[in-house]
Amino acid sequence: MIIPKSREEIELMRESALIVSKTLGMLAPEIKPGVTTLQLDKLAEEFIRDHDAVPGFLGLYDFPNSLCMSPNAQVVHGIPNDTPLKEGDIISIDCGAIKNGFYGDHAYTFEVGEVAPEVKKLLDVTKESLYVGIREFKAGNRVGDVGYAIQKYTEDHGYGVVRELVGHGLGRTMHEDPEMPNYGKRGRGKKFVEGMVVAIEPMINMGTKRIKQLPDGWTILTADNKPSAHFEHNVALVDGKPELLSTFKYIYESLNIKSKEEDEFRAKVYD
Repeated sequence: MIIPKSREEIELMRESALIVSKTLGMLAPEIKPGVTTLQLDKLAEEFIRDHDAVPGFLGLYDFPNSLCMSPNAQVVHGIPNDTPLKEGDIISIDCGAIKNGFYGDHAYTFEVGEVAPEVKKLLDVTKESLYVGIREFKAGNRVGDVGYAIQKYTEDHGYGVVRELVGHGLGRTMHEDPEMPNYGKRGRGKKFVEGMVVAIEPMINMGTKRIKQLPDGWTILTADNKPSAHFEHNVALVDGKPELLSTFKYIYESLNIKSKEEDEFRAKVYD
């Protein structure tokens, strides 16, 4: 069952989402060769707690850390460890925070130093597909419209769209209805309703769409060990249109990146 949020609840969810946004922005300049994902995880936990929030992933379904850290061929749900990042790596950082009883949850795939051109293209196309999907999250549309848009955009570039892992509704629990696949058919699935909040998160592979899981019970990898990219935003349906609750603004400020990609979905200027 879809649980619509009031305007007041959406504002509370924006606070939770922005804690995550600021956490990712804080981490951005720390992501470099030689740093370990466990070091980044500790920084994130401290930052979230210092901002009067609680790490949303720590202990969720017994997950052992505050961040899902998934480098290179890992798609999602990687567990932080003591292995140093290397020049040319990419790493998806998925972060959650709870504040005011609501979750924020989004992700960004970072470059570690200089990455290969074909890998950079994968990141660019995956992030572009996120906004392609968000545009379809509007009054009158259905879940399949978002999935179709993401699938077509990424498959037209020759990439594989993961089927087993999907986006989701978001609220007082991490995973609410509806599931938000990154594939689908137009006009199919649950209809969007005013006030609903979702996490849209393309998980796109350079090669096959197929995946495998490590024995740790968490880490998901591409079946062909080629790189995978993952980007995620939290979006509310407000006045029939998609409104971003999360932002990559803090990441871009840390990395001196200029971007207007979010402008059409923003209702607020973030401090």
